[in-house]
Amino acid sequence: MVDVGAMVLLPTMVVFVLAILTHRPIESLIVGSVVGLIMIHGGGFVSGFAETSIRVMTDESVAWVILVCGFMGSLIGILIRTGSTHSFTTTMSRYVRSEKSALMATWVLGIFMFVDDYLNSLAVGSAMRNLTDKYKISREKLAYVVDSTAAPISVIIPFSTWGVFFAGLIVANGIAPEGQGLETYISAIPYMLYAWAAVLLVPAVATGLIPNIGPMKASELRAKTQGLMVPPDAASIEAANQSIQTREDIKPRVLMFVVPMVVLVAATLYFDKDFLVGIYITLGASAIYIIGSRMMSMNDTFNTIIDGFKMMVEPLGVLVAAFILADVNDVLGVAPYIVSLMEPILTPELLPVAIFVSMALVSFMTGSNWGVFVIILPIVTALSNNLGADITLVLGATLSASTFGSHACFYSDATVLTAQASGCTPMQHALTQFPYALIAAAISIVGFLMLAYV
Repeated sequence: MVDVGAMVLLPTMVVFVLAILTHRPIESLIVGSVVGLIMIHGGGFVSGFAETSIRVMTDESVAWVILVCGFMGSLIGILIRTGSTHSFTTTMSRYVRSEKSALMATWVLGIFMFVDDYLNSLAVGSAMRNLTDKYKISREKLAYVVDSTAAPISVIIPFSTWGVFFAGLIVANGIAPEGQGLETYISAIPYMLYAWAAVLLVPAVATGLIPNIGPMKASELRAKTQGLMVPPDAASIEAANQSIQTREDIKPRVLMFVVPMVVLVAATLYFDKDFLVGIYITLGASAIYIIGSRMMSMNDTFNTIIDGFKMMVEPLGVLVAAFILADVNDVLGVAPYIVSLMEPILTPELLPVAIFVSMALVSFMTGSNWGVFVIILPIVTALSNNLGADITLVLGATLSASTFGSHACFYSDATVLTAQASGCTPMQHALTQFPYALIAAAISIVGFLMLAYV
Protein backbone atom coordinates (compact mmCIF):
# COMPACT_ATOMS: atom_id res chain seq x y z
CA MET A 1 0.00 0.00 0.00
CA VAL A 2 1.37 3.42 -0.99
CA ASP A 3 0.83 6.38 1.36
CA VAL A 4 0.27 9.44 -0.85
CA GLY A 5 -2.67 11.01 0.99
CA ALA A 6 -5.53 12.42 -1.06
CA MET A 7 -3.53 11.74 -4.24
CA VAL A 8 -4.78 8.14 -4.07
CA LEU A 9 -7.99 9.46 -5.68
CA LEU A 10 -6.17 10.91 -8.71
CA PRO A 11 -6.22 7.82 -10.99
CA THR A 12 -9.95 7.34 -10.57
CA MET A 13 -10.63 11.05 -11.10
CA VAL A 14 -8.60 10.88 -14.33
CA VAL A 15 -10.76 7.97 -15.46
CA PHE A 16 -13.96 9.87 -14.80
CA VAL A 17 -12.83 13.06 -16.51
CA LEU A 18 -11.60 11.23 -19.61
CA ALA A 19 -14.69 9.03 -19.76
CA ILE A 20 -17.00 12.05 -19.66
CA LEU A 21 -14.94 13.85 -22.32
CA THR A 22 -14.40 10.91 -24.67
CA HIS A 23 -17.18 8.43 -23.82
CA ARG A 24 -14.51 5.75 -24.30
CA PRO A 25 -14.23 3.55 -21.17
CA ILE A 26 -11.32 1.28 -22.13
CA GLU A 27 -8.94 4.12 -22.99
CA SER A 28 -10.01 6.09 -19.90
CA LEU A 29 -9.42 3.11 -17.62
CA ILE A 30 -5.98 2.40 -19.09
CA VAL A 31 -4.86 6.04 -18.78
CA GLY A 32 -6.11 6.19 -15.18
CA SER A 33 -4.30 2.96 -14.38
CA VAL A 34 -1.06 4.28 -15.91
CA VAL A 35 -1.34 7.44 -13.77
CA GLY A 36 -1.67 5.24 -10.68
CA LEU A 37 1.24 3.04 -11.75
CA ILE A 38 3.44 6.13 -12.20
CA MET A 39 2.54 7.11 -8.62
CA ILE A 40 3.53 3.61 -7.44
CA HIS A 41 6.54 2.78 -9.62
CA GLY A 42 7.77 6.12 -10.90
CA GLY A 43 9.86 5.67 -14.04
CA GLY A 44 9.40 1.91 -13.89
CA PHE A 45 5.66 2.19 -14.54
CA VAL A 46 5.86 0.18 -17.80
CA SER A 47 7.26 -2.83 -15.97
CA GLY A 48 4.69 -2.19 -13.26
CA PHE A 49 1.92 -2.22 -15.86
CA ALA A 50 3.19 -5.55 -17.21
CA GLU A 51 3.32 -7.06 -13.71
CA THR A 52 -0.14 -5.75 -12.84
CA SER A 53 -1.60 -7.04 -16.11
CA ILE A 54 -0.18 -10.51 -15.50
CA ARG A 55 -1.41 -10.50 -11.89
CA VAL A 56 -4.90 -9.52 -13.01
CA MET A 57 -5.08 -11.99 -15.90
CA THR A 58 -3.91 -14.89 -13.72
CA ASP A 59 -6.28 -14.05 -10.89
CA GLU A 60 -8.85 -16.82 -10.36
CA SER A 61 -11.76 -14.38 -10.04
CA VAL A 62 -10.86 -12.56 -13.26
CA ALA A 63 -10.51 -15.86 -15.12
CA TRP A 64 -13.95 -16.85 -13.80
CA VAL A 65 -15.47 -13.63 -15.11
CA ILE A 66 -13.89 -14.05 -18.55
CA LEU A 67 -15.10 -17.63 -18.89
CA VAL A 68 -18.57 -16.88 -17.53
CA CYS A 69 -19.12 -13.89 -19.80
CA GLY A 70 -17.57 -15.51 -22.86
CA PHE A 71 -19.53 -18.75 -22.65
CA MET A 72 -22.71 -16.91 -21.69
CA GLY A 73 -22.20 -15.12 -25.00
CA SER A 74 -21.87 -18.53 -26.64
CA LEU A 75 -25.15 -19.70 -25.10
CA ILE A 76 -26.91 -16.53 -26.24
CA GLY A 77 -25.45 -17.08 -29.71
CA ILE A 78 -26.92 -20.59 -29.82
CA LEU A 79 -30.32 -19.30 -28.72
CA ILE A 80 -30.25 -16.62 -31.42
CA ARG A 81 -29.03 -18.95 -34.17
CA THR A 82 -31.73 -21.56 -33.51
CA GLY A 83 -34.46 -18.91 -33.42
CA SER A 84 -35.17 -19.63 -29.75
CA THR A 85 -34.77 -16.02 -28.63
CA HIS A 86 -37.04 -14.81 -31.44
CA SER A 87 -39.62 -17.44 -30.53
CA PHE A 88 -39.55 -16.35 -26.88
CA THR A 89 -40.01 -12.71 -27.89
CA THR A 90 -42.92 -13.65 -30.18
CA THR A 91 -44.59 -15.58 -27.37
CA MET A 92 -44.11 -12.71 -24.95
CA SER A 93 -45.62 -10.27 -27.47
CA ARG A 94 -48.97 -12.06 -27.13
CA TYR A 95 -49.19 -10.86 -23.54
CA VAL A 96 -47.37 -7.54 -23.91
CA ARG A 97 -49.59 -4.88 -25.46
CA SER A 98 -48.00 -1.57 -24.48
CA GLU A 99 -44.79 0.17 -23.52
CA LYS A 100 -45.63 -0.16 -19.82
CA SER A 101 -46.31 -3.88 -20.03
CA ALA A 102 -43.09 -4.41 -22.03
CA LEU A 103 -41.05 -2.73 -19.30
CA MET A 104 -42.88 -4.59 -16.56
CA ALA A 105 -42.38 -7.91 -18.36
CA THR A 106 -38.64 -7.14 -18.51
CA TRP A 107 -38.69 -6.40 -14.77
CA VAL A 108 -40.50 -9.66 -13.93
CA LEU A 109 -38.20 -11.72 -16.16
CA GLY A 110 -35.21 -10.14 -14.42
CA ILE A 111 -36.54 -11.18 -11.02
CA PHE A 112 -36.82 -14.79 -12.21
CA MET A 113 -33.12 -14.68 -13.24
CA PHE A 114 -32.10 -14.11 -9.61
CA VAL A 115 -29.34 -16.68 -9.46
CA ASP A 116 -26.64 -14.37 -10.84
CA ASP A 117 -26.43 -10.76 -11.97
CA TYR A 118 -24.42 -11.73 -15.08
CA LEU A 119 -27.16 -14.15 -16.14
CA ASN A 120 -29.72 -11.42 -15.62
CA SER A 121 -27.82 -8.75 -17.52
CA LEU A 122 -27.00 -10.90 -20.53
CA ALA A 123 -30.06 -13.12 -20.87
CA VAL A 124 -32.80 -10.57 -20.17
CA GLY A 125 -31.24 -7.83 -22.26
CA SER A 126 -30.81 -10.16 -25.23
CA ALA A 127 -34.31 -11.61 -24.90
CA MET A 128 -36.15 -8.30 -24.62
CA ARG A 129 -34.38 -6.10 -27.19
CA ASN A 130 -36.72 -6.80 -30.09
CA LEU A 131 -39.88 -6.63 -27.96
CA THR A 132 -39.02 -3.26 -26.42
CA ASP A 133 -37.99 -1.97 -29.87
CA LYS A 134 -41.55 -2.68 -31.01
CA TYR A 135 -42.86 -0.08 -28.54
CA LYS A 136 -40.08 2.44 -29.26
CA ILE A 137 -38.38 2.03 -25.92
CA SER A 138 -34.81 3.28 -26.04
CA ARG A 139 -32.06 0.76 -25.42
CA GLU A 140 -30.90 2.94 -22.54
CA LYS A 141 -34.24 2.52 -20.77
CA LEU A 142 -34.17 -1.22 -21.42
CA ALA A 143 -30.67 -1.32 -19.90
CA TYR A 144 -31.89 0.59 -16.84
CA VAL A 145 -34.70 -1.90 -16.18
CA VAL A 146 -32.41 -4.89 -16.76
CA ASP A 147 -29.64 -3.55 -14.52
CA SER A 148 -32.09 -2.73 -11.75
CA THR A 149 -32.94 -6.41 -11.44
CA ALA A 150 -29.34 -7.64 -11.81
CA ALA A 151 -27.22 -7.02 -8.70
CA PRO A 152 -30.15 -5.69 -6.62
CA ILE A 153 -32.18 -8.89 -7.08
CA SER A 154 -29.15 -11.16 -6.65
CA VAL A 155 -28.46 -9.41 -3.33
CA ILE A 156 -32.04 -9.58 -2.03
CA ILE A 157 -32.59 -13.25 -2.94
CA PRO A 158 -29.90 -15.10 -0.96
CA PHE A 159 -29.84 -18.26 -3.10
CA SER A 160 -27.53 -16.61 -5.59
CA THR A 161 -23.83 -16.25 -6.33
CA TRP A 162 -23.85 -13.01 -4.29
CA GLY A 163 -25.43 -14.72 -1.28
CA VAL A 164 -22.89 -17.57 -1.31
CA PHE A 165 -19.90 -15.24 -1.70
CA PHE A 166 -20.89 -12.81 1.04
CA ALA A 167 -22.05 -15.54 3.42
CA GLY A 168 -18.56 -17.03 3.17
CA LEU A 169 -16.96 -13.67 3.96
CA ILE A 170 -19.25 -13.18 6.94
CA VAL A 171 -17.97 -16.45 8.44
CA ALA A 172 -14.35 -15.70 7.48
CA ASN A 173 -14.48 -12.40 9.39
CA GLY A 174 -15.90 -13.95 12.55
CA ILE A 175 -19.29 -12.24 12.28
CA ALA A 176 -21.08 -15.61 12.27
CA PRO A 177 -19.96 -19.11 13.32
CA GLU A 178 -19.18 -21.78 10.76
CA GLY A 179 -22.31 -22.85 8.92
CA GLN A 180 -24.29 -19.77 9.98
CA GLY A 181 -23.05 -17.34 7.35
CA LEU A 182 -26.10 -17.57 5.09
CA GLU A 183 -28.46 -17.25 8.06
CA THR A 184 -26.70 -14.03 9.13
CA TYR A 185 -26.79 -12.80 5.55
CA ILE A 186 -30.55 -13.43 5.37
CA SER A 187 -31.07 -11.50 8.61
CA ALA A 188 -29.43 -8.46 6.95
CA ILE A 189 -31.63 -8.58 3.83
CA PRO A 190 -34.33 -6.22 5.22
CA TYR A 191 -31.59 -3.62 5.75
CA MET A 192 -30.18 -3.81 2.21
CA LEU A 193 -32.08 -0.61 1.50
CA TYR A 194 -30.41 0.38 -1.75
CA ALA A 195 -31.22 -2.97 -3.39
CA TRP A 196 -34.87 -2.71 -2.33
CA ALA A 197 -35.15 0.89 -3.49
CA ALA A 198 -33.53 0.18 -6.87
CA VAL A 199 -35.81 -2.78 -7.58
CA LEU A 200 -39.00 -1.04 -6.47
CA LEU A 201 -38.26 2.15 -8.42
CA VAL A 202 -38.61 0.28 -11.72
CA PRO A 203 -42.42 -0.11 -11.64
CA ALA A 204 -42.70 3.58 -10.74
CA VAL A 205 -40.54 4.50 -13.74
CA ALA A 206 -42.26 1.99 -16.06
CA THR A 207 -45.74 3.30 -15.24
CA GLY A 208 -44.70 6.95 -15.49
CA LEU A 209 -45.15 7.67 -11.78
CA ILE A 210 -41.51 8.78 -11.87
CA PRO A 211 -40.90 10.57 -15.20
CA ASN A 212 -37.95 10.28 -17.56
CA ILE A 213 -35.17 12.41 -16.07
CA GLY A 214 -32.12 14.07 -17.62
CA PRO A 215 -30.29 12.00 -20.24
CA MET A 216 -33.03 9.34 -20.12
CA LYS A 217 -35.55 11.96 -21.25
CA ALA A 218 -33.40 12.75 -24.29
CA SER A 219 -32.95 9.04 -25.10
CA GLU A 220 -36.67 8.35 -24.93
CA LEU A 221 -37.43 11.43 -27.04
CA ARG A 222 -34.99 10.17 -29.69
CA ALA A 223 -36.64 6.74 -29.71
CA LYS A 224 -40.18 8.09 -29.82
CA THR A 225 -39.71 10.86 -32.42
CA GLN A 226 -36.94 9.44 -34.63
CA GLY A 227 -37.52 5.74 -34.17
CA LEU A 228 -33.86 5.31 -33.15
CA MET A 229 -33.95 2.87 -30.28
CA VAL A 230 -30.23 2.13 -30.63
CA PRO A 231 -28.19 5.24 -29.76
CA PRO A 232 -25.98 6.42 -32.66
CA ASP A 233 -22.70 5.87 -30.80
CA ALA A 234 -23.59 2.23 -30.09
CA ALA A 235 -23.34 1.02 -33.70
CA SER A 236 -20.40 -1.32 -32.97
CA ILE A 237 -22.25 -2.92 -30.05
CA GLU A 238 -25.39 -3.43 -32.11
CA ALA A 239 -23.28 -4.89 -34.92
CA ALA A 240 -21.77 -7.39 -32.49
CA ASN A 241 -25.23 -8.29 -31.19
CA GLN A 242 -26.46 -8.78 -34.77
CA SER A 243 -23.39 -10.73 -35.92
CA ILE A 244 -25.24 -14.02 -35.34
CA GLN A 245 -28.38 -14.40 -37.43
CA THR A 246 -31.29 -16.80 -37.02
CA ARG A 247 -31.37 -19.70 -39.47
CA GLU A 248 -34.57 -19.50 -41.49
CA ASP A 249 -34.74 -23.26 -42.04
CA ILE A 250 -35.10 -24.05 -38.30
CA LYS A 251 -38.57 -24.09 -36.82
CA PRO A 252 -38.48 -21.71 -33.82
CA ARG A 253 -39.34 -23.35 -30.48
CA VAL A 254 -39.96 -21.32 -27.37
CA LEU A 255 -38.96 -24.31 -25.22
CA MET A 256 -35.48 -24.04 -26.70
CA PHE A 257 -35.19 -20.74 -24.83
CA VAL A 258 -37.12 -21.60 -21.67
CA VAL A 259 -35.56 -25.02 -20.99
CA PRO A 260 -31.90 -23.85 -21.18
CA MET A 261 -32.69 -20.93 -18.85
CA VAL A 262 -34.35 -23.28 -16.35
CA VAL A 263 -31.46 -25.75 -16.62
CA LEU A 264 -28.96 -22.91 -16.15
CA VAL A 265 -30.63 -21.69 -12.97
CA ALA A 266 -31.16 -25.21 -11.60
CA ALA A 267 -27.62 -26.40 -12.38
CA THR A 268 -26.11 -23.26 -10.83
CA LEU A 269 -28.13 -23.74 -7.63
CA TYR A 270 -27.35 -27.47 -7.49
CA PHE A 271 -23.58 -27.07 -7.90
CA ASP A 272 -23.06 -24.76 -4.91
CA LYS A 273 -24.19 -21.62 -6.79
CA ASP A 274 -21.27 -21.96 -9.26
CA PHE A 275 -22.53 -20.10 -12.32
CA LEU A 276 -19.63 -21.29 -14.48
CA VAL A 277 -20.53 -24.95 -13.89
CA GLY A 278 -24.15 -24.09 -14.69
CA ILE A 279 -23.14 -22.52 -18.01
CA TYR A 280 -20.93 -25.48 -18.96
CA ILE A 281 -23.76 -27.93 -18.28
CA THR A 282 -26.36 -25.85 -20.11
CA LEU A 283 -24.19 -25.05 -23.11
CA GLY A 284 -22.97 -28.65 -23.40
CA ALA A 285 -26.48 -30.11 -23.12
CA SER A 286 -27.82 -27.59 -25.66
CA ALA A 287 -25.04 -28.41 -28.15
CA ILE A 288 -25.62 -32.17 -27.78
CA TYR A 289 -29.36 -31.76 -28.30
CA ILE A 290 -28.94 -29.48 -31.33
CA ILE A 291 -26.44 -31.79 -33.02
CA GLY A 292 -28.27 -35.00 -31.99
CA SER A 293 -31.62 -33.74 -33.31
CA ARG A 294 -29.90 -32.55 -36.51
CA MET A 295 -31.22 -29.09 -35.93
CA MET A 296 -27.75 -27.83 -36.89
CA SER A 297 -24.55 -29.49 -38.01
CA MET A 298 -21.59 -29.89 -35.68
CA ASN A 299 -19.64 -27.27 -37.63
CA ASP A 300 -22.46 -24.72 -37.49
CA THR A 301 -23.05 -25.38 -33.78
CA PHE A 302 -19.44 -24.88 -32.74
CA ASN A 303 -18.91 -21.95 -35.09
CA THR A 304 -21.88 -20.30 -33.36
CA ILE A 305 -20.38 -21.04 -29.94
CA ILE A 306 -17.14 -19.38 -31.02
CA ASP A 307 -18.95 -16.42 -32.60
CA GLY A 308 -20.97 -15.96 -29.41
CA PHE A 309 -17.75 -15.83 -27.38
CA LYS A 310 -16.36 -13.25 -29.83
CA MET A 311 -19.49 -11.15 -29.29
CA MET A 312 -18.30 -10.55 -25.72
CA VAL A 313 -14.76 -9.39 -26.58
CA GLU A 314 -15.49 -5.64 -26.28
CA PRO A 315 -17.20 -5.78 -22.87
CA LEU A 316 -14.53 -8.19 -21.63
CA GLY A 317 -11.90 -5.65 -22.67
CA VAL A 318 -13.61 -3.02 -20.52
CA LEU A 319 -13.85 -5.42 -17.59
CA VAL A 320 -10.17 -6.40 -17.74
CA ALA A 321 -9.18 -2.72 -17.88
CA ALA A 322 -11.46 -2.10 -14.86
CA PHE A 323 -9.82 -4.98 -12.96
CA ILE A 324 -6.40 -3.44 -13.64
CA LEU A 325 -7.60 -0.10 -12.24
CA ALA A 326 -9.07 -1.90 -9.21
CA ASP A 327 -5.69 -3.59 -8.60
CA VAL A 328 -3.92 -0.22 -8.79
CA ASN A 329 -6.42 1.31 -6.37
CA ASP A 330 -5.90 -1.59 -3.96
CA VAL A 331 -2.15 -0.89 -3.92
CA LEU A 332 -2.79 2.83 -3.44
CA GLY A 333 -5.19 2.08 -0.58
CA VAL A 334 -8.22 4.01 -1.83
CA ALA A 335 -10.76 2.14 0.34
CA PRO A 336 -8.91 2.42 3.69
CA TYR A 337 -8.16 6.09 2.95
CA ILE A 338 -11.83 6.97 2.51
CA VAL A 339 -12.78 4.97 5.62
CA SER A 340 -10.11 6.84 7.61
CA LEU A 341 -11.71 10.14 6.62
CA MET A 342 -15.03 8.97 8.09
CA GLU A 343 -13.72 7.50 11.38
CA PRO A 344 -13.43 10.72 13.43
CA ILE A 345 -17.13 11.53 13.05
CA LEU A 346 -18.51 8.03 13.60
CA THR A 347 -21.03 7.14 16.31
CA PRO A 348 -23.08 3.92 16.68
CA GLU A 349 -26.07 5.71 15.13
CA LEU A 350 -24.12 7.26 12.26
CA LEU A 351 -22.06 4.17 11.41
CA PRO A 352 -24.57 2.51 9.01
CA VAL A 353 -25.18 5.66 6.95
CA ALA A 354 -21.47 6.56 7.04
CA ILE A 355 -20.56 3.07 5.84
CA PHE A 356 -23.15 3.27 3.07
CA VAL A 357 -22.01 6.69 1.83
CA SER A 358 -18.25 6.04 2.04
CA MET A 359 -18.33 2.52 0.64
CA ALA A 360 -20.80 3.48 -2.08
CA LEU A 361 -18.31 6.15 -3.10
CA VAL A 362 -15.43 3.67 -3.07
CA SER A 363 -17.39 1.03 -4.99
CA PHE A 364 -18.55 3.64 -7.51
CA MET A 365 -15.05 5.08 -8.01
CA THR A 366 -13.26 1.76 -8.34
CA GLY A 367 -15.94 -0.27 -10.12
CA SER A 368 -15.15 -3.04 -7.66
CA ASN A 369 -18.07 -4.60 -5.81
CA TRP A 370 -17.00 -7.90 -4.33
CA GLY A 371 -13.37 -6.75 -4.10
CA VAL A 372 -14.23 -3.69 -2.01
CA PHE A 373 -16.30 -5.86 0.33
CA VAL A 374 -13.31 -8.20 0.89
CA ILE A 375 -11.05 -5.27 1.80
CA ILE A 376 -13.53 -3.32 3.89
CA LEU A 377 -15.42 -6.00 5.85
CA PRO A 378 -12.65 -6.53 8.45
CA ILE A 379 -12.52 -2.74 9.02
CA VAL A 380 -16.31 -2.50 9.21
CA THR A 381 -16.45 -5.40 11.66
CA ALA A 382 -13.85 -3.78 13.92
CA LEU A 383 -15.65 -0.42 13.82
CA SER A 384 -18.97 -2.07 14.66
CA ASN A 385 -17.48 -3.93 17.63
CA ASN A 386 -15.67 -0.84 18.94
CA LEU A 387 -18.75 1.37 18.69
CA GLY A 388 -21.29 -1.27 19.74
CA ALA A 389 -23.29 -0.79 16.52
CA ASP A 390 -25.90 -3.24 15.23
CA ILE A 391 -23.80 -5.53 12.98
CA THR A 392 -26.85 -6.70 11.01
CA LEU A 393 -27.73 -3.12 10.10
CA VAL A 394 -24.10 -2.39 9.24
CA LEU A 395 -23.96 -5.47 7.00
CA GLY A 396 -27.08 -4.23 5.22
CA ALA A 397 -25.43 -0.85 4.70
CA THR A 398 -22.22 -2.42 3.39
CA LEU A 399 -24.06 -4.64 0.93
CA SER A 400 -26.19 -1.68 -0.13
CA ALA A 401 -22.97 0.18 -0.94
CA SER A 402 -21.66 -2.73 -3.03
CA THR A 403 -24.96 -2.85 -4.91
CA PHE A 404 -24.81 0.88 -5.61
CA GLY A 405 -21.32 0.51 -7.11
CA SER A 406 -22.42 -2.37 -9.32
CA HIS A 407 -25.53 -0.47 -10.37
CA ALA A 408 -24.14 3.02 -10.96
CA CYS A 409 -20.48 2.86 -12.04
CA PHE A 410 -20.00 3.02 -15.82
CA TYR A 411 -17.22 0.40 -15.80
CA SER A 412 -18.61 -2.04 -13.24
CA ASP A 413 -19.15 -5.56 -14.55
CA ALA A 414 -22.95 -5.42 -14.41
CA THR A 415 -23.10 -2.04 -16.18
CA VAL A 416 -20.79 -3.16 -18.97
CA LEU A 417 -22.57 -6.47 -19.56
CA THR A 418 -26.04 -4.92 -19.37
CA ALA A 419 -25.05 -2.28 -21.90
CA GLN A 420 -23.71 -4.93 -24.29
CA ALA A 421 -26.80 -7.14 -24.05
CA SER A 422 -29.21 -4.21 -24.30
CA GLY A 423 -27.44 -2.51 -27.19
CA CYS A 424 -25.94 0.73 -25.86
CA THR A 425 -22.52 1.83 -24.60
CA PRO A 426 -21.57 1.60 -20.92
CA MET A 427 -21.39 5.40 -20.69
CA GLN A 428 -24.82 5.85 -22.27
CA HIS A 429 -26.28 3.31 -19.88
CA ALA A 430 -24.56 4.78 -16.81
CA LEU A 431 -25.46 8.40 -17.58
CA THR A 432 -29.14 7.65 -18.20
CA GLN A 433 -29.39 5.40 -15.15
CA PHE A 434 -27.47 7.61 -12.73
CA PRO A 435 -30.34 9.96 -11.72
CA TYR A 436 -32.45 6.95 -10.70
CA ALA A 437 -29.50 5.44 -8.82
CA LEU A 438 -29.18 8.72 -6.91
CA ILE A 439 -32.89 8.62 -6.02
CA ALA A 440 -32.44 5.10 -4.62
CA ALA A 441 -29.29 6.21 -2.77
CA ALA A 442 -31.13 9.18 -1.22
CA ILE A 443 -33.96 6.89 -0.08
CA SER A 444 -31.35 4.57 1.45
CA ILE A 445 -29.62 7.38 3.34
CA VAL A 446 -32.93 8.55 4.82
CA GLY A 447 -33.81 4.95 5.66
CA PHE A 448 -30.52 4.27 7.47
CA LEU A 449 -30.90 7.47 9.51
CA MET A 450 -34.45 6.55 10.46
CA LEU A 451 -33.42 3.02 11.47
CA ALA A 452 -30.63 4.40 13.61
CA TYR A 453 -32.55 7.11 15.42
CA VAL A 454 -36.17 5.90 15.50
